[in-house]
Amino acid sequence: MSTPNESPVERIKKASEGLRGTLAESLLDEHTGAIREDDQTLIKFHGMYMQDDRDRREERAAKKLDRLYSFMIRLRLPGGYLNAQQWEALHNITSEHATHVIKITTRQTVQLHGILRSHIKPVLSDFNKVHLDSIAACGDVNRNVTCSAHPKYSAVHEEVFGYADKISTHLLPKTKAYYEVWLDEEKLAEVNEEDPLYENRYLPRKFKIAIAIPPYNDVDLYTNDIGLTAIIEKEKLIGFNVAAGGGMGTTHGNPDTYPRLATAFGYVPKKDILKVVYEIATVQRDNGNRSDRKLSRLKYTIDKMGIDVFKAEVERRAGVVFAPLKKAIFTYRHDEYGWFQNHEGLWYYTAFVENGRLLDDDNVQYKTAFLTIAKSGKAAFRFTTNQNIIISEIAPADKEFVAAILEQHNIIKVTTEASQVRKNAMACVSFNTCPLALAEAQRYLPDLITKIETVLAKHQLQEEGINIRMTGCPNGCARPYISEIGFIGTAYGRYNMHLGADVIGTRLNKLYKENLNEVEILDELDILFGNFVQLRHQKESFGDFVVRQQYV
Repeated sequence: MSTPNESPVERIKKASEGLRGTLAESLLDEHTGAIREDDQTLIKFHGMYMQDDRDRREERAAKKLDRLYSFMIRLRLPGGYLNAQQWEALHNITSEHATHVIKITTRQTVQLHGILRSHIKPVLSDFNKVHLDSIAACGDVNRNVTCSAHPKYSAVHEEVFGYADKISTHLLPKTKAYYEVWLDEEKLAEVNEEDPLYENRYLPRKFKIAIAIPPYNDVDLYTNDIGLTAIIEKEKLIGFNVAAGGGMGTTHGNPDTYPRLATAFGYVPKKDILKVVYEIATVQRDNGNRSDRKLSRLKYTIDKMGIDVFKAEVERRAGVVFAPLKKAIFTYRHDEYGWFQNHEGLWYYTAFVENGRLLDDDNVQYKTAFLTIAKSGKAAFRFTTNQNIIISEIAPADKEFVAAILEQHNIIKVTTEASQVRKNAMACVSFNTCPLALAEAQRYLPDLITKIETVLAKHQLQEEGINIRMTGCPNGCARPYISEIGFIGTAYGRYNMHLGADVIGTRLNKLYKENLNEVEILDELDILFGNFVQLRHQKESFGDFVVRQQYV
């Protein structure tokens, strides 16, 4: 039963019969490409969003046609790993059912856009055949667990990577609705779907977990609801520093909303980490705001309860006392491109993929190259949270074969020739599919970067890898509030400019100027870069410079 103050989403979750709702009936409606309104909320828990082509809204409205509805499906890929067989299936599904673009997300997985309602079941069935699913990739549950991507960073990378999968499995919903609705499994009355974690309420809002392996903070650890820092001593994983309460989303004009970095609580041995993560989620379940979804993330719960009270409650529920934090130093978070070899002698190639869009065009043929590699069985694939891809686990004898394919399809050329500022840039999807978008992001940022490169060259800063991120709204999907320069859309063609995060992801930026158009953005950067050249300290980053000079 809902209380009077609960949001409509809370009613939908409780009445959904384990996230089933009326999805089966919605799929049979021949009068629209959409699904029923309540089901549009429930489908997120199955890893999907209903979207429409915003570029064609006016045209279709003028013809009195329904919006051009389709669905985005996002895979659950803890740590971002696909084997060769799974990559081949992903390629074929994208080509047959989606827009032909494989989109690498900022959370180390992929999402496919433009899938018609009638194609959802075939898509999920094909993924299921290669042991992939989209369960809990969206919705008010624990979402895709990210992990430092590159195996070269530690001899225990595979063990740490394994914890991403363990946590993902431990926090999965118990309902079998996904299998019944999408894979046509029969509902078994005797199956016990009691869910001690999610109950029938699930969490108040989305929940994100990341694992970082120092000195690498590629996962932007402190932007997550839970951030785990792997503590490695004498080449052995002994446990994790635990931080909680990070989150990027805000709302324009609502001062009660804000980005927040996670608070570090202490150290936990690895044997206790599943208990601690689980109970952080239960404290959020029981104390999070279920009335106002804009104030429902864990960051607001912690600030409402107080850090000490929240920490003590987690300790009480888990039966674990946080030890003092272990020493862990982060030095960078960008991807390292090109060839690297790990401690086992296997080779890895990190390819630059602008804004995570994998496709074939006249300049570069990602899909053809990676399909050829996958069919050979000579490599696997790892996604990074910076929206790039690592061709992985290549035996020394196969390196030349893989390198030739990457060379033939221009991937090495594109990776080598891209400027450092372009490689460090990141954008959310935004138009034309995101319903929250106020301004362009991934379709616009590449052109803006080209113009910013000209300004950097004017000041002889072309080798400066300043971190730039852009989102089409303040929701923060590309983590713009933790970039040295952040652009947050306010209206079509206009952005707030934020400055001053550090290069390792441990300091938020601040608002510098509001509602700028492109000319104003470039003019501001021209002045800032000129001052940076004249006044910077030796090896000082741009983010540190603008803070020291009190621009923000």
